[in-house]
Amino acid sequence: MAVSGGVDSMVLLDVLAGRDGLKLIVAHFDHGIRPDSGEDRALVRAAAEHYGLTFVYDADHLGPGASEAAAREARYKFLRTVRKATGADAILTAHHEDDVIETAIINMLRGTNRRGLTSLHAYSDVMRPLLGYTKQDILAYAREHSLGWREDTTNRDMRYLRNYVRHNVLAKLTDSERAELLKHISDLAKLNVDIERDLINHLHMHPAAGQLDRHWFIMLPHNVAREVLASWLRSFGIMNFDRKLLEKLIVGAKTLRVGKQMDVDKTHKVVINKGNLALSG
Repeated sequence: MAVSGGVDSMVLLDVLAGRDGLKLIVAHFDHGIRPDSGEDRALVRAAAEHYGLTFVYDADHLGPGASEAAAREARYKFLRTVRKATGADAILTAHHEDDVIETAIINMLRGTNRRGLTSLHAYSDVMRPLLGYTKQDILAYAREHSLGWREDTTNRDMRYLRNYVRHNVLAKLTDSERAELLKHISDLAKLNVDIERDLINHLHMHPAAGQLDRHWFIMLPHNVAREVLASWLRSFGIMNFDRKLLEKLIVGAKTLRVGKQMDVDKTHKVVINKGNLALSG
């Protein structure tokens, strides 16, 4: 369980610590962004001891100017390492309903694709038990059970887009607007499941594994080609790509001469053949 020391993760820890048949490891990551972050670690360590749970931590030195993306990447790298080392079934995080809406709005502002609008949900290896609860629900539980937590001072820094959205957009939504937005996100998530299934089924009908008919791909509308290419890469376990790389691969796949190659990552390439696009590596 990822426990930062904030109210969300301290509530999740209290809720799950006493569950029969559930073995928890409390994992804390110090990003090295705030000078007082050592106090967060002390609080989480004490809580783990109180519940009789194993406590592990690591620290980085990202500095006060670190981006949200850099902090998240470092944190999940640590969590995946702990999961692998301990043989844990999954990573548990304390994301909640407000985070779902914030993430959708942020990704919309950044020009995300359809998947980005529904990116915050549970997976088989990353479980999020609090997604059905609001921030107010969590605060009410913490106060009712007299839980201690620490407030991250960077949560008030409006230079971070998430904080701006939280205080200037999400806080101003009416209950009905909030419910409607959550419904749209839920409906899109279901639609995405259907789209991904159909894309994968279609890709499996291509004549050879790791190949796409180039003429068929060239004739696809650009937005459709982006979705097809992303699903094609993901079907081979390639996840670390962004929109910029997809655009480069699409243009190259449609315009480069036969025999040319394009790097996807350190081990994979897309090879331009006469009749197909082949993935090597």
